[in-house]
Amino acid sequence: MTVSNYFLSTFNLFIQTMPRNKLDRFQDIAEFEHVLEYTDFKNGSPKPKGRWKGDIFGNQNPIVLELACGKGSYTLNLARKNHHKNFVGIDIKGARIWKGAQKSLDDGLTNVRFLRIFIDHLNEYFDAAEVDDIWITFPDPYLKKSDENKRLTSSKFLSIYQKVLKPGGSIRLKTDNDELFAYTKKEIEENGCKVLDVAEDIYKERPQDPWLTIKTDFEKKHLEKGRIISFISFTLPDQPIN
Repeated sequence: MTVSNYFLSTFNLFIQTMPRNKLDRFQDIAEFEHVLEYTDFKNGSPKPKGRWKGDIFGNQNPIVLELACGKGSYTLNLARKNHHKNFVGIDIKGARIWKGAQKSLDDGLTNVRFLRIFIDHLNEYFDAAEVDDIWITFPDPYLKKSDENKRLTSSKFLSIYQKVLKPGGSIRLKTDNDELFAYTKKEIEENGCKVLDVAEDIYKERPQDPWLTIKTDFEKKHLEKGRIISFISFTLPDQPIN
C-alpha cells in the first residue's frame, strides 16, 4: 500500500467511525457561506488574505479576531455589542465552530465569520495591518516547558500577530490560569510590548464591565469552581519580535 493510499484508508475509517452528529456538523460547516476552512483552498482557490473587508464582509469596518474561539460565544457576544465592527472566530475544531456558526445564523448576525485553521498559519489568511484587535479567551495554557511555543502569547505567536495586526492594535487575554497569566506578563515585558490594561481579578475589580464579563462555557465552569479570571491587554512593539 502506498503512503497516499494508507492515509486515504485511514481517513475513510475515521469518517466511518465518527459519530453521526459530528458528520452532520462537518457537512454543515462545508456548506455554511460564513465559515471558511483551510481545506477550501487546497484546490488553488485564493485565500481571503487582503479581502476580508471588501469581499468577505462587504464593508470597511474594523476587523476583530477571537483566537481559539471554541463554540464562539465570545465572538457572538462581542458582535452583538459592536455592530460597527466585523468579528472572525478562529479555531481548528470544526465541531465546536459549528455551534457558533449555527447560532450566528439563528440570530441573524451579519458581522460574524468563522475560520477553521491552525492559528500559526494566521498570516496566510490575513494581510499586513488587516486586523484591528485580537482576543484570546481561555486558551490551552500548555504548561509543560516543552510546549511553550504552543502558548498563544509566546514570542512565536506574538511575531505572527505582528504580521497581521495594525500598528497600535491591541491583544487581549482572558484566562483562569495563573501560570499562563504570569508567563504572558513576562513575554510582554521581554518583547517590549506596552500594557494597556490589567485586571488581576475581573469579577472583583470590574464586575460591571460589559466586555470583560462576557462568559464563555469554560468561564462559567471556572467560576463555579471559584477560579479567578484575569485579563490583560497590550500592544506590540514596532521592532520585529523574534
